[in-house]
Amino acid sequence: MEIFQNILNALQFGSFYALIALGYTLVYGVLRLINFAHGDIFMVGAYLAYFVAVTLLGIGGLNLGLHVDPALALAITVPATMILTALVGVTLERTAYRPLRRKGADRLYVVITALMAGLVLENGNLALLGASRKRFPDLIDKVIWNLGGVSVTNLKVVVIVAAIAVFLMLQFIVTRTKIGMAMRGISYDKFAIPLMGIPLDTIIVVTFVLGSAMAGLAGILFAMSYPILEPYMGALIGWKAFIAAVVGGIGDIRGAIVGGFMLGFIEIGVVAVFPSTLRDLFAFSVLLIILWLRPTGIYGVAQTTKI
Repeated sequence: MEIFQNILNALQFGSFYALIALGYTLVYGVLRLINFAHGDIFMVGAYLAYFVAVTLLGIGGLNLGLHVDPALALAITVPATMILTALVGVTLERTAYRPLRRKGADRLYVVITALMAGLVLENGNLALLGASRKRFPDLIDKVIWNLGGVSVTNLKVVVIVAAIAVFLMLQFIVTRTKIGMAMRGISYDKFAIPLMGIPLDTIIVVTFVLGSAMAGLAGILFAMSYPILEPYMGALIGWKAFIAAVVGGIGDIRGAIVGGFMLGFIEIGVVAVFPSTLRDLFAFSVLLIILWLRPTGIYGVAQTTKI
């Protein structure tokens, strides 16, 4: 039964990686830009969820006397967090990336800007809220089902189902809607798209809204599963999700979900056999071998550049 327990744990961890990797993939697929601040947007989403939740519950330093029922607080916190996190992503795009894009800046400067934006979010959080950790409030009663010796919690099921549902939704948007067609068109030729009457900036904003909202959803689900928040919580998980997106084939939504779950299975598999201190070493070594065998990733396609 231990193997089934490990599979469930791997699906849960993989769901977090997949949700964050989807944001990397969406932005790269449209702009050919690696938004290295995306992991910190995930962190911001977790903190925004915390403040929305404690405000609704009427606890902590933001006690406004609301005292909303936890179930209703959860129903409000999830969409509110996704909206607020999307606004953070759009603000980042308008203030950091759009000026560089309009000036035709080299990709190196955009990458450096993305790294600095992530540091600003981390250290801004540290300066405003301090280094003390915060405990995320309980918004859902934890239910444990024992199925033949395998422990399954309702929250674990919610996380896995949410990741799959988000993947299906984004796959539908990208492949079946006009906005998705415009996204794919910008990825192919961003100079010809405006000539066809498609508002380039609007499509880019929609892309950042979708990607950042997914990071916000991952943030609240992660905070509910592991309810201790700290300013640098998005750094390592953000890098891991980025690596998962690259292994899956960055720019392809299927690659993000496959890479995220693959990383989750590798990490849990290593911990089940070897000491936990070797988790990252073995996991990244396996991913490195995969990239060595297939440099474009599992779903990635080699692209040519016309000079």
